[in-house]
Amino acid sequence: MNNSSPESTNSFMEPPRQPVRIAMPRPAAKPRVTYILLAITIFFFILQWISSQVLGVDYPLALGAKINEAIRAGQYWRLLTPALLHASLIHIGFNMYALYAIGRGLEQHYGHGRYILLYAISALAGNTLSFVLSPNPSTGASTAIFGLVAAEGVFIFRNRFIFGGNTRAMLANIATIILINLIIGLSPGIDNWGHLGGLLGGLVFAWFAGPALKVEGLYPNLQLTDQHDRRQVGLVVAIETLVLLGLVALAAA
Repeated sequence: MNNSSPESTNSFMEPPRQPVRIAMPRPAAKPRVTYILLAITIFFFILQWISSQVLGVDYPLALGAKINEAIRAGQYWRLLTPALLHASLIHIGFNMYALYAIGRGLEQHYGHGRYILLYAISALAGNTLSFVLSPNPSTGASTAIFGLVAAEGVFIFRNRFIFGGNTRAMLANIATIILINLIIGLSPGIDNWGHLGGLLGGLVFAWFAGPALKVEGLYPNLQLTDQHDRRQVGLVVAIETLVLLGLVALAAA
């Protein structure tokens, strides 16, 4: 027999009237992948400088830049290695600052493994679109960094219930950054197709494989869980990679 009064039953079922704190999923301890990417890219730039000064030829650039004729000849590593190479100190300085500013926070939300996959697939997408649509050689980590910027925007939009009233301003800021950089990319000597490809590659990956948080549990034991598991991340990477390599094969035919 239930001796509870209607008042007590309604009180038990009512949601809390005060704000509820829900812990974010535990982030990666440190953005070490971002620091490793910074170190590796700077190391390659030093190699480029030494090669130019000592040997008179920038061999890392010659062997790793996006050169369409070389890719058609089977040197497919050139769809990724341009992200490690840069044409000048200003070029690498701008890209490494952007990687440091954006990458650290994004890595903590994505986790180390998913973050490096995002970086690689964005670089691959950027260099693939450049290969398909631009005959000019190109280098630079901006293909991957445009992917990171897109992923940051998708993360904010997909999880906007966390950011509340700040969402619109945060998305507007990201859209402004993208627009300004694409406009700058219209200048001679800048591979805007690579930027656009990286942006699209990162956006697709982030939408289908990036963190999609959901509140689960019964009050007061509520938590945010990611709805995209490792199998889905792996499937997205496989599909996106196959599509990009298919585009390369069609363009090279």
